[in-house]
Amino acid sequence: MVARKKIALFCCVGLLIYLWNTAYGELTPAGVNFEVEALMGIKASLHDPRDVLKWDEHSVDPCSWIMVTCSTDGFVTTLGAPSQSLSGTLSPSIGNLTNLQSLLLQDNNISGHIPAELGKLPNLKTIDLSSNNFSGQIPSTLSNLNSLHYLRLNNNSLNGAIPASLANITQLTFLDLSYNNLNTPVPPVHAKTFNIVGNTLICGAEQGCAGTTPVPQSLAVHNSQMKRLKDGNAIGGEIQFQTEVEMISLAVHRNLLRLYGLCMTTTERLLVYPYMSNGSVATRLKAKPVLDWGTRKRVALGAGRGLLYLHEQCDPKIIHRDVKAANILLDDYCEAVVGDFGLAKLLDHQDSHVTTAVRGTVGHIAPEYLSTGQSSEKTDVFGFGILLLELISGLRALEFGKSTNQKGALLDWVKKLHQEKKLELLVDKDLKNNYDPIELDETVRVALLCTQYLPGQRPKMSEVVRMLEGDGLAEKWEASQRAEATRTRTIEFSSSERYSDLTDDSSLIVQAMELSGPR
Repeated sequence: MVARKKIALFCCVGLLIYLWNTAYGELTPAGVNFEVEALMGIKASLHDPRDVLKWDEHSVDPCSWIMVTCSTDGFVTTLGAPSQSLSGTLSPSIGNLTNLQSLLLQDNNISGHIPAELGKLPNLKTIDLSSNNFSGQIPSTLSNLNSLHYLRLNNNSLNGAIPASLANITQLTFLDLSYNNLNTPVPPVHAKTFNIVGNTLICGAEQGCAGTTPVPQSLAVHNSQMKRLKDGNAIGGEIQFQTEVEMISLAVHRNLLRLYGLCMTTTERLLVYPYMSNGSVATRLKAKPVLDWGTRKRVALGAGRGLLYLHEQCDPKIIHRDVKAANILLDDYCEAVVGDFGLAKLLDHQDSHVTTAVRGTVGHIAPEYLSTGQSSEKTDVFGFGILLLELISGLRALEFGKSTNQKGALLDWVKKLHQEKKLELLVDKDLKNNYDPIELDETVRVALLCTQYLPGQRPKMSEVVRMLEGDGLAEKWEASQRAEATRTRTIEFSSSERYSDLTDDSSLIVQAMELSGPR
């Protein structure tokens, strides 16, 4: 009987210990909650000028503490103290918060190294240590965090290599390492959002970065890609680099290319963009399967909306100056994204144009820009008109006129086909008549309005977008035809006057010769 009582007592004590541990976390041999001890170690290494960490080291339960959140079974899952003017260092004892899921200490003044012990927290999903003064290297142990979704370490003083092992975190969707002093190739991380802007020493070499290692022409970095600027160390390349960074930083729109980051060494200039799986319109028009008619219409409308934002909704407005199929990129869903701002120019809304040396691509350059060097938003409208014709035909501008039935310049040929109602000759043969003839005629009319010789007669991009959406084309086309008829009559009248004057002058010359007689 006594033995049975002892066994029962032993079981009761064991059950009480189990219930105690479940309610208050695991205990140290001294009877202190492991998580209380870990949190007090964190508090001891921090300087808390506002006394926000009102934690009691004698407490058996940290779940009632400010800045701490616990699970239903009494374990610490979140430590969040953002914007609390905390300084000091982050203690390695954080590695003892084995159930931690979120660490939010952004916008403080914490310095020192990021503890490698963070890699011991298997449930950690979110880390935000941005806008502090952390230095040293990013711990490679973070690659052990298979549950990590969100990692922000931007606006610190981190240096050294970005651990290549970060590519092993398959659940990572957001990674921001911007504005540090990192100096390594970019690993192929899985994050859909990946920002490394402001790390001036980063390069794209795969074997390490010493500032002189050659960089591949194109480096894909899972959902991002790099653009290498030619002659990055030359003055022209530097200006193009600075221009592209400035323009894309100003312009944020779903149909404009986003800038993820920039990489600079003494010899290289790289821009990091979202990865565009369908490449450019120029390459996609030559690829299989063929872009269907509906997709081409959607691409035209998306590119038009991007240019509309640059011209009329961005302040200051931006002239792209190199609108062409090769500079319109396509994402996974073939949505159009206007890219390559290396030739772009800022323009105050009160200005009508900017005069510069002519830059751009032959076949896409507006006549007034080619002859005078003056470019305006109407220069982009002209390029957009050529883009529409490229989308319709599947050809690049310079490929027009090569076949025997295409006589003269591109626009003359298109006008001739339109007048003769033979636009089917313009359509990409790969479409195999799978297009709407009415929509074809309307799109060609928009293209012809965009490519009128005088810039003042071309529509604004807001009008172009409305016409592509089916609003206002008939009125704009009719007005254009009336103006064209008036110009034709004026030219004919002027020509007949000049011919009459020439005839009169010739008569006078003949009479003078007759009066003078033979010599």
